[in-house]
Amino acid sequence: MFVEIKDLAFHYPNQKDFTLAKFFLTMEKGEIVSVLGASGSGKSTLLRIICGLEVPYSGVIKINNEVMSDESRFVLPEKRGIGMVFQDYALFPHMNVYDNIIFGLKKLPRKERKERADEVLELINMVDFKKRYPYELSGGQQQRIALARALAPQPSLLLLDEPFSNLDADLQIKIREELREIIKKAGITSIFVTHDREDANAIADRILRMEHGFAYPCTVKI
Repeated sequence: MFVEIKDLAFHYPNQKDFTLAKFFLTMEKGEIVSVLGASGSGKSTLLRIICGLEVPYSGVIKINNEVMSDESRFVLPEKRGIGMVFQDYALFPHMNVYDNIIFGLKKLPRKERKERADEVLELINMVDFKKRYPYELSGGQQQRIALARALAPQPSLLLLDEPFSNLDADLQIKIREELREIIKKAGITSIFVTHDREDANAIADRILRMEHGFAYPCTVKI
């Protein structure tokens, strides 16, 4: 298995109830899994734990046979090789598209940074927009740039936290189809959290329903 999460539990300080309780997930390389649940079900907290922004109470997280977190080991977020697309896209407003994408590629030589930026811009069909600033882009274009920035460092795992929450309904339908195509073309293993059943059905290979910190597998799309 490419991703293995076993017996994961978490609660915030000064809270008795667990936000996550005995969460299990295994994923094959290149698979897209959606975690479907209402607000407060624990799905965004799950992503924060996987990428290392929160420390779990217990459990094991392994990615590509490397332990990211267990009772004796905790890998820092910047060392995990995980890409993240946030709800608000988190683009830097003072940087153009090109500079936003190469921001996470500082360790590469300049020529390789440019080549990688051009590759992901080609992947999302936005080569002609590299000199534009975020305020000059539509919501759907900003979402694609956020995705390109997350893909540029070639992460082992991509996490997407409600990436359509700021889009209107018509654009949401169009973009989610594009998103699945881009992720599949890139071959990136991905976890996509959403409260929208239609989003989950359109993008995921497999769906988990989350309720009160517990995950229930759905054998078919719903």
